[in-house]
Amino acid sequence: MTVFNATRSKRAGIGLAIGLLAGYSAVHAAPPSEGGSFTPTFIAQVAPAAAPMPSNDPAKQLPGTISVANIDFKRGEAGAGKLILRFSGDGAVPDLRSTGSTVTINVANAQLPAHLQKPLNVTDFATPVQRIEARSAGTGTQLVLNTAGGYESMAYQSGRDYIVEILPRANATGATSSNRAVGATTSTAAAARPYTGRPVTFNFEDVPVRTVLQLIAEESGLNIVAADTVQGNVTLRLVNVPWDQALDIVMQAKGLDKRRSGNVVWVAPQSEIAKFEQDKEDARIALDNRVDLVTEYIQINYHNADAIFKALTEAKGIGGNQGGEGGGAGNDSNRENGFLSPRGRLVADARTNTLMISDIPKKVAQLRELVRVIDRPVDQVIIEARIVIATDTFAREVGARFGIAGTKDGKYYFNDTIENNDATRDSVVTNAIEGTPGFELFKGAMSNLAVANPAGSVALQILNAGYALDIELSAMQEEGRGEVISNPRVVTSNQREAVIRQGQEVGYVTTTGNSTAGGLLQQTVQFKDVLLEMKVTPTITNDGRVFLNMNVKKDEIEGFVDASIGSVPLINKREVNTAVLIEDGQTVVIGGVYEFRDRNDIAKVPFLGDIPFLGNLFKKKGKNREKAELLIFVTPKVLQVAQR
Repeated sequence: MTVFNATRSKRAGIGLAIGLLAGYSAVHAAPPSEGGSFTPTFIAQVAPAAAPMPSNDPAKQLPGTISVANIDFKRGEAGAGKLILRFSGDGAVPDLRSTGSTVTINVANAQLPAHLQKPLNVTDFATPVQRIEARSAGTGTQLVLNTAGGYESMAYQSGRDYIVEILPRANATGATSSNRAVGATTSTAAAARPYTGRPVTFNFEDVPVRTVLQLIAEESGLNIVAADTVQGNVTLRLVNVPWDQALDIVMQAKGLDKRRSGNVVWVAPQSEIAKFEQDKEDARIALDNRVDLVTEYIQINYHNADAIFKALTEAKGIGGNQGGEGGGAGNDSNRENGFLSPRGRLVADARTNTLMISDIPKKVAQLRELVRVIDRPVDQVIIEARIVIATDTFAREVGARFGIAGTKDGKYYFNDTIENNDATRDSVVTNAIEGTPGFELFKGAMSNLAVANPAGSVALQILNAGYALDIELSAMQEEGRGEVISNPRVVTSNQREAVIRQGQEVGYVTTTGNSTAGGLLQQTVQFKDVLLEMKVTPTITNDGRVFLNMNVKKDEIEGFVDASIGSVPLINKREVNTAVLIEDGQTVVIGGVYEFRDRNDIAKVPFLGDIPFLGNLFKKKGKNREKAELLIFVTPKVLQVAQR
């Protein structure tokens, strides 16, 4: 680390410029650091013959002449903690020392007011600094910063402000600056870069800026050219700061800017550099206005010439003088119009799919390169969907019919219902009048809980002289499995929607008018689409995957409902609308619905159906299970199209 210590002394008899140009007056080794190594230290003692200033030696300062006005803490870039110590006057001499996890700042010639003598908890700022203790040390001030984790400290003084930055060790070299390339505008900052210069320590009080730039040039090995307008003095204290960051701090403090070309750096006021670059840009525009125009014809192969023309002419910066078939960008020579110069014109011919460009050679070359990038074949995608509808049904029914009928002594009769009993009684009376011996026996079922369409039945009848007993058992078991597979496929270009549909139109009758008001009813036939449809828009990502924005629909006719005006169709609708990212050639399930129904039914005669074993003759049992599953599979495949 190189240390430059510039002080003023009443006893010095040589000027500042003479002392600096004479070089380094002494070279000695610094005391060993905590790690056991030592760093060579270069001290340049300079003593101008100017008005006397307070000495940097704390022992020579008059106590109580300066006080601490404010203590502020902020979070800086890359998680750094920034302590800003402001003094009430000039001449404060802070001294920073780092020991282990503490950073101590001693200001021997500045008093600390009572209201600032308190600890500050700064843990919430999420910096290496956890706590700040401000206290008086004799007639001076002492601040102790307690840290956590690895850190690096940096301090500098600007005017009456003394700024200490505590950076995390991982980000200690991550501070950034605005390093602008030659020819860039003053307001345009280039990409940020870390400071990589050798650490230096500067302690200057009212030193000319040109002298500081000379010291930085000596340290960096660069050739620094300062403009004649670089004037003024600067007071700063930088401790362990990279030289390139020190250069930026000096320029920011004095309103300067720099431009670098190789190992030569030009330093000048910002306004002067801005004027230089503006004059350079004006000269370039004036030169472009005197260059002869060239005309070229660009054949568009894979794109649309009108679409490219619209994109180029509607770009931000294009003037409003563009016609529908092409045109110039205006006549203002001081205005840049995006892809075209102020003198350029662009025309698109739809019949031959050609762009006609008339502009300066530089702009024509740029547009040709732009069209080359845009006009390229687009990869295609095959999207294959598979819609599977699987059903599984099971039904089982067991029932019985039981009946009894008969007479007793030709007088007492019974049956299952009143109607059958009456019929039996009438038959007996009729037979008695006609003199027919005996009677006709009518029988009927007392319980009718048989299966409607049985797969099989067993009947038993018991006859006796006065009665008849009927028993019939019936049962049915039904199983069904079905699977419907639909497989739509479509090919489309990248980011272009594709639609494929198949199905039919189902007609139904609708009625308009009001018959109650004396009007006539008018019947018309309407049609409803019952379709298998797939809409998909694929996007091929840079890593070879496919992003699908798709809608899949599957309709089926369930049946018809009879209405007063005709039959109305019942339509089962299945639809999924989703967006999914899929690997090339991978099959995924983008949607599915699973339905399960389980039903147990019992119909029985009260009381009789509850009798054990015998109650089965007076009840009917049914069991139904239905399963339905809908799955939609999608597989995209990319077809790469080579440019010819």
